[in-house]
Amino acid sequence: MVTNDSRAIQSVMNVSDGDSAARWGGEVRAALAATAARLPAAERRVAELVAREPEAVAFGTVAQIAARAGTSGPSVVRLAARLGFGGFVGLQAAVRRDLRRRLRPAVERVRAPEARRADVLPRVLAVELANVRLSLEGLDPRVFATAVERLAAPRHRVTVLPSEQCRGVGLGFAGELALLRDGVALAGGSPFRVATQLAALRRSDTVLVMDVQRHERWLVEAAEQVRASGAARVALVDSELSPLAEGALAVLTVGAEGAGPFDSQVGMMAVANALLAGVAARLRRQVTRRVDALERVWVERGALLDERAAPR
Repeated sequence: MVTNDSRAIQSVMNVSDGDSAARWGGEVRAALAATAARLPAAERRVAELVAREPEAVAFGTVAQIAARAGTSGPSVVRLAARLGFGGFVGLQAAVRRDLRRRLRPAVERVRAPEARRADVLPRVLAVELANVRLSLEGLDPRVFATAVERLAAPRHRVTVLPSEQCRGVGLGFAGELALLRDGVALAGGSPFRVATQLAALRRSDTVLVMDVQRHERWLVEAAEQVRASGAARVALVDSELSPLAEGALAVLTVGAEGAGPFDSQVGMMAVANALLAGVAARLRRQVTRRVDALERVWVERGALLDERAAPR
């Protein structure tokens, strides 16, 4: 039996493509559709909020969601359990996963209605803020700590292995990590060159793999070579279901929705910066000495143009 109330939830989930709720789906949306007809009134209001404003659920607290839905905290928790997520934390994690999965190929994005809108800057601001929040607030602190510990340990050499589309982030990350510690390399080039570079891996090494949807074939093959070597992998990807995430020591997922036709690198950059900050904090004394020594060399060599001394 389909009630008017269940139709209301369905209508919220089927709004026009210009609405943010229309661009997400997945396990939460399926669970809402399956239970809409039998939800009590209080839980139904929460369900409508979940369908209409997934970002509010992804980043909010039980109390905040209850207030927005005009109901109570226990109703929020009961809905999460009824949907099969065990509790609010499980529901929130599922919403975040679904939001990350709304990525579309460039060929679809360039034809989307919002691509023809003139208000580019407000749209980009909204999308990139959401990417940063999804990327940083969605991190499991324990998984993040594991990644930082591995990247900071001097006994573990680090190889950064980005896809071509993520090479800018990977290049910057490798360069800055090398300022903090020794034993950092950046892999890239032709498949032959990458295979040659990875052939030197040891079981004690760590490889940071970076990529988002529609993975480049050579990178997936390179990740398999890493797995066969026994080296540990830290995966910086847009989905836990990425083939690069399988068997990784730590999987850090990022938001990569693009306001234009291409995937955004902002979320990945934010997580990369967080990893660098974590390593620097963990190696604070060592990093202080290294940076002081480097600063002396830069000054002695005149390597940097200090704006305070620049001609007017």
